[in-house]
Amino acid sequence: MKKFRIISILVALGLLTFVVAQDKMFVHRTNGSLLGYLVSQIDSLNFNSSKTILNIIKKDTSTTTTSVAISSIDSINFINETTPTYTAPTYADDYSSISSYANRLRWNLGNVHDPTIVKCGDTWYMYGTDASYGNALNGVGHYPYKTSKDLVNWYYTGCAMTQTPPIWIKDSLNVIRARLGLAAIASPSYGYWAPCVRKVGNKYRMYYSVIIDNYIGNGLQNTTANFDNTWNERAFIGMMESIDLSTNKWVDKGYVISSVSDKTSWARSSTSDWSAYFKWNAIDPTYIVTPEGDHWLIYGSWHSGIPEVKLDSATGKPTKLNVLADYGTRIARRINNDNNRWQGEEGPEIMYNPKTGYYYLFLAYDELSVNYNTRVCRSKTINGPFLGYNNSNITLGADCFPVITHPYKFNNHSGWVGFSHCCVFQDPLTEQWYYCSQARLPANTNGNAYSNAIMMGHLRKMLWTDDGWPVVLPERYAAVPQTTICDNDLIGSWENIKLSYVAGVQQTSTPLTLSANYIATGALTGIWSYNATTKTLTIGTQKLKVQRELDWEVSPRVPTIVYAGLNASGISLWGKKVD
Repeated sequence: MKKFRIISILVALGLLTFVVAQDKMFVHRTNGSLLGYLVSQIDSLNFNSSKTILNIIKKDTSTTTTSVAISSIDSINFINETTPTYTAPTYADDYSSISSYANRLRWNLGNVHDPTIVKCGDTWYMYGTDASYGNALNGVGHYPYKTSKDLVNWYYTGCAMTQTPPIWIKDSLNVIRARLGLAAIASPSYGYWAPCVRKVGNKYRMYYSVIIDNYIGNGLQNTTANFDNTWNERAFIGMMESIDLSTNKWVDKGYVISSVSDKTSWARSSTSDWSAYFKWNAIDPTYIVTPEGDHWLIYGSWHSGIPEVKLDSATGKPTKLNVLADYGTRIARRINNDNNRWQGEEGPEIMYNPKTGYYYLFLAYDELSVNYNTRVCRSKTINGPFLGYNNSNITLGADCFPVITHPYKFNNHSGWVGFSHCCVFQDPLTEQWYYCSQARLPANTNGNAYSNAIMMGHLRKMLWTDDGWPVVLPERYAAVPQTTICDNDLIGSWENIKLSYVAGVQQTSTPLTLSANYIATGALTGIWSYNATTKTLTIGTQKLKVQRELDWEVSPRVPTIVYAGLNASGISLWGKKVD
């Protein structure tokens, strides 16, 4: 019956006239795959003698025929699907030539470090650490921010905090020092790092971290000459609030928490001693309000791991900080060893996905200039345990997998390193999830000995595997029109990258070919298929999520198709179509 129904529909439509009037023809197949053709390139449609095969004869540089079994066809549609006019971003990844403060309106996503992103009205706001190539932002304020209407074009707008820090930081520092019998530090050396902004009710809260870069013993600034065999001073997390981000008016609410020690001596044998005086390092805050309405602050960097502390919803602060336990309970660590106080894990970011019912904890591993890579674990409760891809217990110190960003390199580009310390956010209108962090150019890119200090914001779509794990797309978000992807769009040559963790090594691409007869060869092998409804490419048993995105490596930049997925071992796979 289906065969005759399809034939009857095609005949009844007056095929030739109908084809001329329409833009695209889509052949929907019962297995979810989809064939798509520009009507202007279809020469004719016909059937085999037994009327069991539909032949689609296509005009191009040569005539090709696609034969489709009638029994495999669910429906055929003719649709006017136009491709919108699209202009790709043209700003350079190497922005060293425009890195001065005078050129700040040309930076776009240049000079991004440890970003946090939130929407206010119709505008996106991105705040970050005081970090800039050539120190271009020194002296103009703290927690620089950019704004955007479309997540593609970003404009430097100013700083959320004035150059003069809140007085409570110095006062709190010296109250603690007095309690320990130490002299006050008259002029502390500050560092302003890694804010986190969230909308809470009708206001916005920014949790920010300030480090004190002075030695505990002599109180002098951290330099080799001043080292006195004591550890660096503590860090503080403060909070400020705003009703309207467009005004850049923030009310500072003061002290939230600070680094805390479980030791009685702050002596450090040498600068090669990594035993760490502080148990919890009060930087890199992330903040969440659970579906039940509980407020939690998660923070930490290196030292003994990542703790969480419950906050009072009205004040946004802990209810008490009297004993060590009040400063939080560990939910992640890299090594299950209390004597190891220098665990390469920081930059936590927490989010909840109501569709999967999991809390996701993203972590930055290793040092930030080259090795930085992003891991993720999850838990059904905010208190953990947080588990990795193979149910390894990250709360107890198992190594965290999957790795979802890592130093990498596609062809025709230097590639990126130092790719982590992320924020994760959702567009409230589209419900699309996004990942954003910095990535750095490798050293000596374009002959620049300082190119590793070039910090570019990488904002990318984040998709979800069928079993509820996030994957980050291999190319940056550029608002490429999401026209229908069909099986025949996938045929051709690809680059595939396997993001296996190797410290300090850029993972490079290997070739992959998807043939017209549905055979994959090269980096991945087997029979391939595509489900247009779920946008899932399957190669053998490997499932990959597919999107249209921009090829940032070619010149000029052009739209292409990309994929991301996790293999059976929880290793991210990235792919990009190159012809």
